Amino acid sequence: MRQFITIATNAFMELVRQPVFLLLMTSSALFEIFLATPYYFAFGDEPRLVKNSTLAVMLLAGLFGAVLSASASLAREIRTGTALAVLSKPVGRMQFLLAKYAGLTAALALLTYVNLVAALVASRMAFDAYGSTDLKAVAIFFGGVVIAYALGGFSNFFLRRPFVSNAVFALLVMVTLAAFSIFYFTTQKQSASEIATVDWRLVPAAVLILFALWILAALALACSTRFDMIPTLAICSALFLMGIMSDYLFGRRAEPVWRQDVTQEVNSTRWSERQRTLLRDIVTKYDQDKSGKLEKLELGKISDADQGRLRQAGMGGAWWASALYTVTPNWQLFWLADALDEGRSTFHWGYVGKAFVYMAAYVGAVLAAAILLFQDRELS
Repeated sequence: MRQFITIATNAFMELVRQPVFLLLMTSSALFEIFLATPYYFAFGDEPRLVKNSTLAVMLLAGLFGAVLSASASLAREIRTGTALAVLSKPVGRMQFLLAKYAGLTAALALLTYVNLVAALVASRMAFDAYGSTDLKAVAIFFGGVVIAYALGGFSNFFLRRPFVSNAVFALLVMVTLAAFSIFYFTTQKQSASEIATVDWRLVPAAVLILFALWILAALALACSTRFDMIPTLAICSALFLMGIMSDYLFGRRAEPVWRQDVTQEVNSTRWSERQRTLLRDIVTKYDQDKSGKLEKLELGKISDADQGRLRQAGMGGAWWASALYTVTPNWQLFWLADALDEGRSTFHWGYVGKAFVYMAAYVGAVLAAAILLFQDRELS
């Protein structure tokens, strides 16, 4: 356990000392603040637009951070021979890989926290066409970033400490203090007659994004056991795009037709004429009113006998679509920006718990595959 903690801590500090990590953290946080400054003229939807945009920035910054950190943590060590030197000691490959992943998740949590604080400040700064830019909040936040960099430079010049890691931790503290000052010592008009408030529902939304980033980190780490940074980025980007469209690409084809809106499937071009005729007969059998108009067929209303007829007609769901839908991570499960609409006042933490179970199971499967790929990897 002591060796595991040591390797994880070293991996975390190694990632924090990367200049690209500091640059990514600073640029994403400042860009989120910038998103709350211009006039959008979105007919009252400005706050929702700002919050959705900050969550998108948080997700994309985490995507690049996961891939770059995984490549720096594992692929570069394999290429330079550092991994071989560590594994020459009484450290197993599984322990080494899991410790690297633990350090990577801690670094991504740090990145997500800074972006979350910036997103909370941006939600407090958002205004509609009758409001104005909160220049005090912009000055306080940017001032906190400047002070953090100044503290990093001071510790580097006078104390001979690494600039990047000290700037990262100083940025963590100063961004938190800046947000506290903005929330409690300034006011902002969201509209002509409404005072802006912080949308704390961004906290569970950011936790869900962090879960998605941990899955991306596991995928990037598995790819890094065999590939360098550019192929890893390409593979993770492809999996990211496929996961966004997994409901459209695989989900609909994986479900049996009787679990869908069967009425809409009657005229679908993906069925043959014989299959459409069978669907039409079944819909007519269950949902035909006095005027002869077909109503929506409720899910689960079709009997077992008719489900057997549809299954024999090849409408029971494609096995390949079900397999790909299971293997491909569904990022829509972690993107709940619609729950941040102004009409909804709550955000259920129970869903976050279910998403955590999905994330843990998926990460466990990916790390198991990564260990298998790493066991027979030549390190010399």
